[in-house]
Amino acid sequence: MSSRERILGRVRRALADVPPDEDAPVERDYLREHGERTVEETVDLLAENLADYRAVVHRADSEELPHLIMRLLAQRGPQYVLVPQGLPPEWMSAADPTRVHDRAVSTARELDQVESVVTGCAVAVAETGTIVLDGSPDQGRRRISLIPDHHICVVRVPDQVVASVPQALERLDPARPLTWISGPSATSDIELDRVEGVHGPRTLEVVLVR
Repeated sequence: MSSRERILGRVRRALADVPPDEDAPVERDYLREHGERTVEETVDLLAENLADYRAVVHRADSEELPHLIMRLLAQRGPQYVLVPQGLPPEWMSAADPTRVHDRAVSTARELDQVESVVTGCAVAVAETGTIVLDGSPDQGRRRISLIPDHHICVVRVPDQVVASVPQALERLDPARPLTWISGPSATSDIELDRVEGVHGPRTLEVVLVR
């Protein structure tokens, strides 16, 4: 008998006297939001927590966005920038680097040659400073936000901003490939020495766009 079978056997024995109730509603009496905030306060909290996780936060309106993306890419100087197929074309209308589109046939080695990626997002959580991608056309496959070293993520304000994780989950489809991002890629060893860029972009820039 394997360890898995032994563990499952113990669970079954422990639940032997518990009648099944598949139709019982799941209680969700936890806090949906910690405190009351205005929309502006919620967006400010998102910006504050993103920065606390070492993301670089920018604000712009829709007219300023193409030029802001152009400047952010120019500062990095990438030769290639990866763009999802459904990214609004006006976002990249002022940018100069050669665009590489998200394709199923692209290998990890090919994507590793791309320095920057620009995506949208599905939702952003203010209380945790988290942005969530769900593989929608303006976000592309999960791997395109994990391999390039520089990620520019555009968040539409206030439509895509929620206060809490429970509110975010109500908007998300659990069947989609969800990627939860809180700051640039980082990990720590046993001595708590922080290392960035191990399993994702070293630089995350979030643009809050009205």
